Amino acid sequence: MTRTRLLAALVMAPLAIAAILLLPTPWMVALAAVLFLAGLWEWFDLAQIEDTLARTVLLVANLAVMVALVWASRSSAGYTMALFQLASMIGVIWWLLALLWLGRYDFASDHDTNARVFKLAAGALSMIPAWCALAWIHSTQPNGHRWLLTALAIVWAADTGAYFAGRTFGGRLFGGRKLAPRISPNKTLEGLLGGVVCGVIVGIVFALIAGATPAQLPAVAVVALLAVLFSVVGDLFESLLKRHVGVKDSGNLIPGHGGILDRVDGVLAALPVFALGKAVLGF
Repeated sequence: MTRTRLLAALVMAPLAIAAILLLPTPWMVALAAVLFLAGLWEWFDLAQIEDTLARTVLLVANLAVMVALVWASRSSAGYTMALFQLASMIGVIWWLLALLWLGRYDFASDHDTNARVFKLAAGALSMIPAWCALAWIHSTQPNGHRWLLTALAIVWAADTGAYFAGRTFGGRLFGGRKLAPRISPNKTLEGLLGGVVCGVIVGIVFALIAGATPAQLPAVAVVALLAVLFSVVGDLFESLLKRHVGVKDSGNLIPGHGGILDRVDGVLAALPVFALGKAVLGF
């Protein structure tokens, strides 16, 4: 499995990096919309929306919100990012609420009730703010494309660091305590620590490449730390949805990695907090 994951990552990573660095913001935003909407389609599976017409209508509704945000952001000088910034703030608030949801495992688990409504709302609150944060970061001057790569590299590094730290040190440092045993039994505190360390280090390195000054690095480290922690919440929340319906992966599109949602779950939570933290702390 590790070899398959590595080979898939070696194919996907260069394509993602090239898109981030080479595409102008409108094209990058359009590509991200396609990716996130594909992840949202898988989210509908986890909410057990089985009717194709209903899923299509829900997908078009979310697409319409994205289009409306772009249309409403037009100005005489081009585009204003105010609505995208507001949506990113809403995203941060949502993921704080999702953290509370994680503490109530059975909440919205019975799809014979109105649980699907909560999960569909959660899907929109996860995808659209993350997409807005991506657009906000990439459009920032100067070097917005490099800052977006920094944000994503933090999540990728944290995910990789957690995987290998968990496999190597799992159960040795914290007496076998699990991070969230009922939601994701394989996640360890050692993995979390490894993910935090890797994410912060990579964030600092990539921030220097993006143009951060040495004086800004403490702020970058704080935001990178928060982005890693939020990415863990995003990962656990998707795991919770999968536990509710008894599946291992959100899909099987990516060999060794599952579905698209399995790859972007941490990104969905990390992007809004990175965008907001970057703006507030001024780097």
